[in-house]
Amino acid sequence: MAGTFVLVIAGVGAAAASSHTDESALEASKYQTISANYTGSDVEAGASVNVARDFDRSILEKQAKEQVAQREAALQTLKDKTEARAQELQRNQWVLPVAGYHLTARFGQASGLWSSGYHTGLDFAGPSGSTIVSVARGVVKSVGYEGAYGNRTVITLEDGTDVWFCHQSRIAVHPGEQVDPGQIIGFTGSTGNVTGPHLHLEIHPGGGSAVDPVPVLLQHAVRP
Repeated sequence: MAGTFVLVIAGVGAAAASSHTDESALEASKYQTISANYTGSDVEAGASVNVARDFDRSILEKQAKEQVAQREAALQTLKDKTEARAQELQRNQWVLPVAGYHLTARFGQASGLWSSGYHTGLDFAGPSGSTIVSVARGVVKSVGYEGAYGNRTVITLEDGTDVWFCHQSRIAVHPGEQVDPGQIIGFTGSTGNVTGPHLHLEIHPGGGSAVDPVPVLLQHAVRP
């Protein structure tokens, strides 16, 4: 009985050893197969893998030039977009209509000096002949003498707002002309119903009734 038990144990050990050997051999076989798929059949034959490659110098130079050209093209595109955006911001910018002024009559002030009984704009008093510029981008709607307003220019902005520039000594634009912010449109004067040379500025949203110019100017980052 003891001898039989020893033989059984030996047999089990041999079977376990044999199973372990088979599994190891199988794993090694799988590894070699996977390795061959990545490195090629030379590895199966025991050859070493050569990762070095010889490139034609002319090809390298050509590729380098193409890369530089692509980079320059990308930079130029970015520059063009930046300049276009800057021009767009400049076109949409608002500016003061005159320089070297002091404010006199403001919107809503009541006085017998005005036919309506109250002031409908903002007055920029200053030397006669000072340049008047468009406050924003727009199209000249009309020009001419308008009674109490004297020589008046009306510019319609891109959003439909009409801006009146009144009491000019001389008008420098004509109807239908496109104007940009800061472009000269006329010169201050004393035409019409005035007590001295100044620019009377009115703002009419949508071409309707006049509103206080100060909040509108402030809304567009312009402080009179």
